[in-house]
Amino acid sequence: MTAQAHPSVSVDTTQVLAEVRNQIGYLTLNRPAGLNAITLEMVRSLHQHLNAWSCDPQVQAVVLRGEGPKGFCAGGDIRSLYDSYKAGDNLHKDFFVEEYALDLAIHHYRKPVLALMDGFTLGGGMGLVQGADLRIVTERSRLAMPETAIGYFPDVGGSYFLSRIPGELGIYLGVSGVQVQAADALYCGLADWYVESSQLTVLDERLNNLNWSANPLKDLQGVLAKLGTQTLENPPLARLRPAIDHFFAQPDLPSIIEQLRSVNVADSREWALKTVEILESRSPLAMAVTLQMLRRGRALSLEDCFKMELHLDRQWFEHGDLMEGVRALIIDKDKQPRWNPPTLAMLESKRVEQFFEGL
Repeated sequence: MTAQAHPSVSVDTTQVLAEVRNQIGYLTLNRPAGLNAITLEMVRSLHQHLNAWSCDPQVQAVVLRGEGPKGFCAGGDIRSLYDSYKAGDNLHKDFFVEEYALDLAIHHYRKPVLALMDGFTLGGGMGLVQGADLRIVTERSRLAMPETAIGYFPDVGGSYFLSRIPGELGIYLGVSGVQVQAADALYCGLADWYVESSQLTVLDERLNNLNWSANPLKDLQGVLAKLGTQTLENPPLARLRPAIDHFFAQPDLPSIIEQLRSVNVADSREWALKTVEILESRSPLAMAVTLQMLRRGRALSLEDCFKMELHLDRQWFEHGDLMEGVRALIIDKDKQPRWNPPTLAMLESKRVEQFFEGL
């Protein structure tokens, strides 16, 4: 996997808007009707601009944002990948190689990257922002790695950034796919700053008028310090943390669910039963692979996490539950996925282990 943009491909200049103002390169995902879901053309355009700006002395920093108030990015354009696989094309193979290379490049980018996670920031959108230096949420932010709901696993570096959230919170978020809002995003370390959405125009103005020093990252932090905060009171996950750390440290998913069912403490019972309901709607195979992937990820480097995810990708369209999940939730929209196997009790551990063979 290389960290270079595709060398010979023309890119669509309408799906990603690029401009430089006051020595800041702005990259705006521009598919608001699709919640800015990323296509391969967008991946290539983003990477091309980042490569150019990385060695441009007139660019001090980069801002990633999404067009429209509903979301930064709702993930990858999974419908196009479904169609590619069905047609026997290679788009679904090329997409993940190039998307992961882009995400990795952002993690290692030589200039500060500021990411505006206003609205939905899901899946592939999280992959774009988690390598940024300054990750901003607003009251409209909804963050998640919801892949198990469509029979997939949290990729785009999820095995790295989810596995490094304190305690078992990352396991809970990755296996269940639940969304978190601003306070929890800060609490989990998935965001750095909270800024009210009403202040985003002010942020834009101050970036336009920023006088740069020899330390661009410190300059940007100074702007954010006057507009936002790095903590919010009463994050819901803080209250649930003892329960999550207990249940999601169990050895396997059947044990996790069995323990959740047995909760009879009043203030935790409702959450526990709701969590069971969520888990039982997800792909058993995807959850089990996710659990093992995240636990393995704790001991791996960023690069090795991406390698592991790519290794899983190369098997998943044929042997995983993604195609059925997309059919049920996006194509036919019957919301009745026929997972294989349909229950955790029917899932053999050797089937999960096979996905990791050859790593």
